[in-house]
Amino acid sequence: MKKTLILPLSRSMLAVSALLFSTTGCKDLLQEVPVSQVSSQYANTATGFEAVVKAAYASLREYYGRESAMTLTVFGTDTYTMGADGAYKFVNQYTSQINPQLDITRDTWNALYRAINTINVGLEAAPSITGLDETLKKRRIAELKFLRAHHYFLLVQTFGSVSLLTKGNLVPSKEYSRAPIKDIYAQIVSDLESSLTDLTPPTTDYGRVTKGAAEHLLARVYLTKATDKDAAAADDFVKAGTYAQNVIKNYSYSLLPDFASVFAQGGGEINSEVIFATQYTSEPLTDIGNGFNSTTTNTVTINGNQTHLYFGMEYDVQAGMQRDIANGRPFKRFRPTDYMLNVVFAQKDRDNDSRYKKTFKDTWLSNNPSKTTPIFDNSKTSLKFTAGDTAIFIPGYEMSVADRAKRRYQVLVPSLYRPNLFPTLQKFLDPLRPNVSYEPGSRDFIMFRLAETYLIAAEALIKQGKAADAVPFINAVRRRAAWPGKTTAMEITAAQATMEFIMEEREREMAGEMHRWFDLKRWGILIERVKAYNPDGAPNIKDFHVLRPIPQDQIDRTAGGPTAYPQNPGY
Repeated sequence: MKKTLILPLSRSMLAVSALLFSTTGCKDLLQEVPVSQVSSQYANTATGFEAVVKAAYASLREYYGRESAMTLTVFGTDTYTMGADGAYKFVNQYTSQINPQLDITRDTWNALYRAINTINVGLEAAPSITGLDETLKKRRIAELKFLRAHHYFLLVQTFGSVSLLTKGNLVPSKEYSRAPIKDIYAQIVSDLESSLTDLTPPTTDYGRVTKGAAEHLLARVYLTKATDKDAAAADDFVKAGTYAQNVIKNYSYSLLPDFASVFAQGGGEINSEVIFATQYTSEPLTDIGNGFNSTTTNTVTINGNQTHLYFGMEYDVQAGMQRDIANGRPFKRFRPTDYMLNVVFAQKDRDNDSRYKKTFKDTWLSNNPSKTTPIFDNSKTSLKFTAGDTAIFIPGYEMSVADRAKRRYQVLVPSLYRPNLFPTLQKFLDPLRPNVSYEPGSRDFIMFRLAETYLIAAEALIKQGKAADAVPFINAVRRRAAWPGKTTAMEITAAQATMEFIMEEREREMAGEMHRWFDLKRWGILIERVKAYNPDGAPNIKDFHVLRPIPQDQIDRTAGGPTAYPQNPGY
């Protein structure tokens, strides 16, 4: 199936989403009001309404595939710590630099609220729109409700109590307050459950929200809500399990036979396992106006999926190597912890489970044979290559100096890992970029996929005390991950279906996919896990770090300041 991107609005129409939550000063906001008013009128037309819906979809590209959001969800956990480079190491270290002035939390806040305002404008305009098929209009309304619920879900998990806005705002205002968490979840659930009637099953209009996507998100929402003391209801785990099983049983989704093929770029991106994805493309113009973290070419802002940049080790300065497109541009931001490599992906399991091999790149072939240094493998003092020879091998376990010396390439064993040399997560690599320095990637970012749905169903059942019922869902994921002939060895029993197992299985399946920080938080173990398994974060993490700071700009621009809009504790 050809990937057809849901295009964003033009620059002029993006002004419809102007809101006080923007970092723009009040003077600038006032100057934008006439444009917003014109845009609001445009939103009342069939063409304008469709444009507003597309703008709402485009907002996903301000979160998924961005360094800011990756830093807030991957970093500072039990499975990822900091590599050699990057300006946000302190987020992993939980220092006082995580404060109300932090740009990545401010930018995330602003992007989500701009989008919510755009959505609210569209929802208010919808009833009066003529010239649009009623069934289609209802479907677009449902899509907007889904996107609003999604954005509020990110906000409430990240910041806790936030402003709950359901009306479009076209003029500056200073009247804001923080809504109770239970009210935010009630709005999220209401938006999602009311959208189900008008959303369609999986459709050839790829990239649109479907009923399956809404049920998957509802399952995730209920699973999280159940663990929040301010919002939990007795039947949350039951509802989480029901919605997850609906997705598994009632649609055409299916697990792909091979774990690695889930992340195949190009023609493989649209497959039976993907429930919903943030769309990207190699066409630069489609990414105009999508926000921060971008490359500017003359006056055109070009964004893309940037996840390919952040998980790579410094292969390009090693003997026999230079940077190339296939192996990526390694920013060395996120380095797997020992817990990730030795417990989640324990060596004893790798003969049965293919996911270590398919998650981490272990071999680099020489593309610069004349380069013979540096050598970090202490088993040899010199190397000689022919183009295409193995230059670097990471076996993932210790090998003796004598065994390594027999090999005509660098063998980087765990004792040689360092902040610039470590196993590289390969699921996000982007070999379709036009040159070695190009940052905007074109692969879609998979937000929801069926393997997670199975694990949500299993977790919900375990939480209900039904471990035996959870086993088939866990084993479906594990059988797919098995090496040929190892399927039976990968299956677990009811006695093994524990929360500790789920905590590891989710990361084996979904390492790096922007879940871990939220997972640890909802399980109530973020603090203890960072202290136990992330030596860079352990000394400074405190109980209050389970929430991010409210941006100071928001507090300052609210009438009554911190009295009316209090900061989260600890900041």
